Amino acid sequence: MIRKMRRAYDLMLEGAQAYAKWDYETSMRIIRDRRRYAIVILLSLLPIVLLAASAETLPKTLGGKEAYAPVHSTFEMLAMSVFIGFIAGLVTGCIGVGGGFIITPALMSVGVKGILAVGTDQFHIFTKSIMGTVVHKKLGNVCVALALAFVVGTVTGATVGGTINRAIYYSNPIMSDIFINIIYVLILGFLGFFALSDYIRLKKRAASFDGGKVETQLNGGATAGMTKLAVRVQSINLPPMVSFDHDLGGRKVSAWFVVFFGFIVGLVSAIMGVGGGFLTFPIFVYVLGVSSFTTVGTDIFQIIITTGYSSIVQYAIYGFVFYTLAMGLLLGSLIGIQIGSLVTKVVKGMHIRGFYATVILAGFVNRLFALPTKLNAIGWISIDKNVASAIELAGLVVFFALVITFAAWVFMKFLTNLSELKEG
Repeated sequence: MIRKMRRAYDLMLEGAQAYAKWDYETSMRIIRDRRRYAIVILLSLLPIVLLAASAETLPKTLGGKEAYAPVHSTFEMLAMSVFIGFIAGLVTGCIGVGGGFIITPALMSVGVKGILAVGTDQFHIFTKSIMGTVVHKKLGNVCVALALAFVVGTVTGATVGGTINRAIYYSNPIMSDIFINIIYVLILGFLGFFALSDYIRLKKRAASFDGGKVETQLNGGATAGMTKLAVRVQSINLPPMVSFDHDLGGRKVSAWFVVFFGFIVGLVSAIMGVGGGFLTFPIFVYVLGVSSFTTVGTDIFQIIITTGYSSIVQYAIYGFVFYTLAMGLLLGSLIGIQIGSLVTKVVKGMHIRGFYATVILAGFVNRLFALPTKLNAIGWISIDKNVASAIELAGLVVFFALVITFAAWVFMKFLTNLSELKEG
């Protein structure tokens, strides 16, 4: 059982690394284009100016059906969103996994309600994708039929996920936060504890791990062949069949399997506010038997469409996207990714793996310790409010203490090795 769980963790990690590589490449496209970078900065600051000038005429709440959000944007909110985006960017650039696992819990920690945090994070991902990826070079590896079948599933899943989130929120806003908290506790707990055990195992063997870099090779090796499960899935002749990987001799799989797994990815993405890459890669390569080349291209394709559809149709039009925070996240992540990716050149991979486990577990503790207050408020448990508040505060302190320590460590490594990095 433990071996199977560790295998599942390895697959999810590989998928997160594939997503992080795309995130890094997209961010670099924006950073290297001064016009695009200037647009991001202007979009981040413009709402502050406009809202400050018309604060008295603003509604008491921002969003649909009295969505829990501040009366209007402030400089403090923008600064916090930039900081959170910066940390997420460092995680993506330095550790080599997507920072979506950090953004939603961090936003919830600073007072943004869960459904608004999810919608805002998805909109931030979508904004980055359309600004940085107009015609991405890896889109040439997309099998159109495979991509369309997958997107049918992801859009359907995102519709269901967004509907579930909104239905729970409209029924009881506290229940909405509890639902999102529990999902994050389960996912982050699973990833965090296995990442920690992996780090301890590697440390005992005194082996360096180079998979934490953004430049992780996604092709070849174990992913070049097909697993027994993939062979079995492709042997099931359930029309219509989708053909792909013609350069490798041609492979076929039932479109129903592609749509089903697309549905799972879209559902999880819409509920958690992430890109879904940590699921797409292992599903395509190890379950459907798709080559890693085609997988990466298709994942980019689905991220753009799924996050765009989910963030706008399922969240934005209902008032569950905080645009100032989204732009702040984008600005911070662009800077963080650049610094984080440079630090990987001067830091051992094993240390990076240790910080990955630490950051993921920090998010786990943060969301776990926030549950007593929510459960007490809804009447599911009976606990003194002061005790529940103290537990939640402890989780908040632990979370930000660890992520700030991580950020400070990365930034110091960047500064102390600046001359070496310049030479490189």
